[in-house]
Amino acid sequence: MAAEEPLTGSTFEALMAPLGPFEAAPRLAVGVSGGADSIALAVLAEDWARARGGRITALTVDHRLRPEAADEAAAVGRQMAGLGIDHRVLTWHGAAPVSGIQIQARQARYALLSDWCRETGFLHLLLAHHRRDQAETVLMRLAGGSGPDGLAAMAAVVETPAVRLLRPLLAIAPERLRATLRDRGLTWIEDPSNLDPAFERTRLRRALPDLAEAGVSEDALAGFAERMGRARAALEDAAALLIGSAVHLHPAGFARVDRQILAAAPAEVSLRALARVLTAVGGRAYGPASAKLERLYARLARDGTDVKSTLAGCRVMSDSRSMLVCREQRGLPQPAPVVAGERLLWDGRFLIDLGSGRGPARLAALGDVSKDAGACASSVPRPARPALPALFDDDGVFAVPSLGYRRPGAVPMELAAIAFHPRSAASGARYFLASQRSRIIP
Repeated sequence: MAAEEPLTGSTFEALMAPLGPFEAAPRLAVGVSGGADSIALAVLAEDWARARGGRITALTVDHRLRPEAADEAAAVGRQMAGLGIDHRVLTWHGAAPVSGIQIQARQARYALLSDWCRETGFLHLLLAHHRRDQAETVLMRLAGGSGPDGLAAMAAVVETPAVRLLRPLLAIAPERLRATLRDRGLTWIEDPSNLDPAFERTRLRRALPDLAEAGVSEDALAGFAERMGRARAALEDAAALLIGSAVHLHPAGFARVDRQILAAAPAEVSLRALARVLTAVGGRAYGPASAKLERLYARLARDGTDVKSTLAGCRVMSDSRSMLVCREQRGLPQPAPVVAGERLLWDGRFLIDLGSGRGPARLAALGDVSKDAGACASSVPRPARPALPALFDDDGVFAVPSLGYRRPGAVPMELAAIAFHPRSAASGARYFLASQRSRIIP
């Protein structure tokens, strides 16, 4: 196939087929920066969705890192409107980073996109990463000393608590996406940061032609990522089954782990399961550093050794048989006023819906007053109580939903709902898929 042959509707349909399932009239959110790749994805996805009675919404994130960013986002909106595509601009209001700009901008972008999808009920978020992006990611992970997960680079499907991230273009060269736009008479925006040698990805992109001459082509790197992706999926299946048999996650956001089952499993599977538990309980978006995780696992794998440690925002306490993992007190959110009807994700762990009420109310970690408020909740161990979300008024704590506590006579604020809803689930869809497969094996 010609390197610059435009993508057709049937080709895109084949790319979308393995990313399902989709609802009967699919609603898709599409991240659209205004660059050629994301514009091409938007028009292809719009055709695909409309053919099935669905629709898309294009989402543009304004990071406010360049003066012209707001004008560019508005220009994308005008282009989408001309194509009959719904469009929204999501603005990042965080402080401008002074270092790690691309990393922090990416994290903010994913958070904004995911939050919008969760709030509006969109189940699928399409991203325009293509074959060259995948090749560059492999090189970056190699340089960083990544293991199997990192070397698998970007997955075509990622299940998150808020939305399914879908990357249908990972096998497609960027030249074909530009050809698709030229074929339709559409233009795009070139981001000057893509040419800035201060960024690692830009430097690696410039090295790709020399690597290709040595036989390390984009195709070879993308193929390597695909093979590592199959290995990652197999490890995810095994880790999911291990979590199902060895881990009990409590609605109050702590975990109890059977240490002996964890230690008996293959080390790579146990490390993966342990990382997922720590990430979920700690409310983190990403797992702990490999070296620190391996040191903790080595201590847990030794028989008869009591372990007390902290990692990834968690406290780990273990005797010879069982392990308690709970959120540590360091780094918890500062007390903040709340209002009736508000919905928020607190500390990356608890999804909280505030009901009706009046009077001053603040949301904060329970802290040391857990000794008084937690006496009625023997199912929640004392080490896990200080990091629980609590509602305060001028007289102190008046409600701790996870402990079933409410101060007698306190009526300033009703709590409609609270759920342990970590940024990264301990085990997602792969647990159910792996469990189902295990049931049909004779």
